[in-house]
Amino acid sequence: MSLENLDNLVKTKQLKKEPPDQNELDGLVKSAKNRLEDSQNQQLSEESRFTLAYGAAHSLALAALRYYGYRSDSRYLVFQCLQHTIGLENAKWRVLDKCHKQRNLAEYEGHLEITPQLLGELISITNEVQDSISKLKPIK
Repeated sequence: MSLENLDNLVKTKQLKKEPPDQNELDGLVKSAKNRLEDSQNQQLSEESRFTLAYGAAHSLALAALRYYGYRSDSRYLVFQCLQHTIGLENAKWRVLDKCHKQRNLAEYEGHLEITPQLLGELISITNEVQDSISKLKPIK
């Protein structure tokens, strides 16, 4: 994990420094936990499950960034920063980035193609991110 890389993103104005807030973190993690649980409901459509899992992944990625005192206005950047905040492997944050692109296609062009494999990877990686964040010590 390298926060130096995040500081470089602050210098280029891609991230902002902002003190972390435990209440904000708790809210992001709780919201993500609920959405991640709901995303595993087999009674829902794959599209709904994808939307829920993607929302959970984004909340958790933002929580990891906020834990270290950074904020981003860019949805995709929070996924890329996971390699620096919780040490997530490149291949895994790239799956989240792919999901972000799929979400944008659905949101802005009305086109969403979700495969069971992509949905499964999204849920699995989001569970992994949730586990990593649960191991972070409370903010003082």
